Amino acid sequence: MHWTVAASFIHDLNLSTSAWLTPHVTSGRHQFTIIPRRAPLASWHTRKTSVTNRKEWMDHWLQGSEALQRTHGGVITVFPQLASAVGMQKQLSRKQTPIVAWLFNVGTCSSGMRRQFAKKSLQAIDRFVVHTQRERQIYSEWLDLPIERFEFVPYQVPEMPVTYAENTTEPFITALGSAHRDFPALFQAVKTLNIPTVVAASRRSLEGVSIPDQVQTPFDIGKQDCLRLAQEARINVVPMVPNERVTAAGQVTIVEAMRMGRALIATRCNGAEDYIIHGETGLLVEPHSVEDLTNAIQQLWEDHELRDRLGQNAMQYATEHFSDQAAGAALGRILDEVASQVGGKVSFRSASPTNGHSFARLTPP
Repeated sequence: MHWTVAASFIHDLNLSTSAWLTPHVTSGRHQFTIIPRRAPLASWHTRKTSVTNRKEWMDHWLQGSEALQRTHGGVITVFPQLASAVGMQKQLSRKQTPIVAWLFNVGTCSSGMRRQFAKKSLQAIDRFVVHTQRERQIYSEWLDLPIERFEFVPYQVPEMPVTYAENTTEPFITALGSAHRDFPALFQAVKTLNIPTVVAASRRSLEGVSIPDQVQTPFDIGKQDCLRLAQEARINVVPMVPNERVTAAGQVTIVEAMRMGRALIATRCNGAEDYIIHGETGLLVEPHSVEDLTNAIQQLWEDHELRDRLGQNAMQYATEHFSDQAAGAALGRILDEVASQVGGKVSFRSASPTNGHSFARLTPP
């Protein structure tokens, strides 16, 4: 079956090097054509607002329109806005094109008119792929759709080479990321323990927070600098604040740390428990508990053997469950299921590689 793939992070400038997960779908039943954006999407870290503006919606609409027009089978979208754009156009065109919405994470579930728009535009999506177990129930209730349409597949990242050694001369812990972080609890813990700490987060996430002398906060650093901090740190910490309105948070930072084999502590909320097996691949601490966080940091800080064991277990577990290969296998299985369900409703014809604006990548026969 032929699928077009519309992902917000694939655009004309990086099309030749971006195939997403398609090379890792080993099923010979499916072929893929990548539909890029006309220009790169603005970086999340430099955005002044999390709200999608009119121009961005137009870009999503155009990319989604091309994906729907060019498919000879179904459409795969990556990120919720593209799912909404394609879902709405599917309904307007009265097509029966199957749609799989990958990486469906809306952050927080809106109410009022935004919720009504989401319910309307997304009712025609055949399968939503979410990256925490709790999102299945949250989105099912929010969109009034059967929970069976929502499937949990762990968030994945490619293999991450470890190019920096742990800094044993001036050891420190690090906390990366901004969304829904419990920095006050972390700062109180490291102040009590007097442990040097580096926090790489947005300025907005630290506004109004008292920063102790033990903490450095380098702003506006790039991805490679963040990876260097993660690798050089003795411990990686992902402190989070639970919030019923938050669908998921922290998964990117958690998975990257695990892929790099880092000793990791995270708060048991917002889906972290779907990724970390407490005591085996990392440590989970209770929300709002400065005492629990302080004890976990002190335990890992002082126990080299425990850090080493957790880090090695985390890397092995992440390789098995959070890799492109694992996600590609899950994608192939989902496409097989959706294709089987809609096979009698949609007429499919094979797709051949194309030149020009779109770039076709076919799986091996």
